[in-house]
Amino acid sequence: MPELPEVETIARGLDAALTGQHIASVHLRRDAVACGDAQRIREDVPGRCIKRVWRRAKLLLVDCVPDRHLVFHLKMSGKLLLGGPLAGQEKHVQAWFGLQSGESFVFQDVRKFGYIRLFDGAELAKWPFFASLGPEPFDLDGPGFARILSGRRARIKSLLLDQTVIAGIGNIYADEALFRAGIHPATPADRLSPGALNRLVYALHAALNKGFASGGSSLRDYVDALGKRGSHQNEFQVYGRCGASCPCCGRCLERTTVAGRTSTFCPRCQPLSD
Repeated sequence: MPELPEVETIARGLDAALTGQHIASVHLRRDAVACGDAQRIREDVPGRCIKRVWRRAKLLLVDCVPDRHLVFHLKMSGKLLLGGPLAGQEKHVQAWFGLQSGESFVFQDVRKFGYIRLFDGAELAKWPFFASLGPEPFDLDGPGFARILSGRRARIKSLLLDQTVIAGIGNIYADEALFRAGIHPATPADRLSPGALNRLVYALHAALNKGFASGGSSLRDYVDALGKRGSHQNEFQVYGRCGASCPCCGRCLERTTVAGRTSTFCPRCQPLSD
């Protein structure tokens, strides 16, 4: 699933291309992709001007005027791509948005797990999924991170993956950040010192920025708004590298399971305290 850097990369590409454009038509291949909003999207979106495209957690939001928000969740294999007038005829296109300029943007999804919603501002704020999202990583410093984790006994990796605790982090960047901070993924959060939490929040910032700089991680389906693959998968320090050598100490990287997800770590650089 695309994580924060991948979704942010797509949002920036779409925002540069779509802001100020008018949506002329909407075509949905399956009503199910719109989670009950299909008729409303078909009737209410055409004619609206795109104000901006932005990201919240792993969601892509296309804001239109007046007061409409198209929300896309890419899930496992979704893509939101810029295209020409014939883009809607390509394989696996679940939704096609034609623009008055003759261009378009399309939602492709091979596995069909992704979805589209439409809200006005008040509805978006009350949408339970949106309202439950935790703070963005770049809005947190060490003390702020300590406050949201205060009193939590869950393992730190599971909390990093919990979108109600901190928004946008997935398996890749959780593993990379924990390695940078020297913290074992199974460490209970309430055992982390203020210094360790401070290291971790800035390790998250560093790992995410590294992902941005490389255009994201293209392990399977992810591409940016122009269909270009990212290269961060070539720079992973630990994620998916079980059995390889630690880039810091040379020890063989190991894996464990936390919150149902595989976690790769270095047993020497990230020791688990008793």
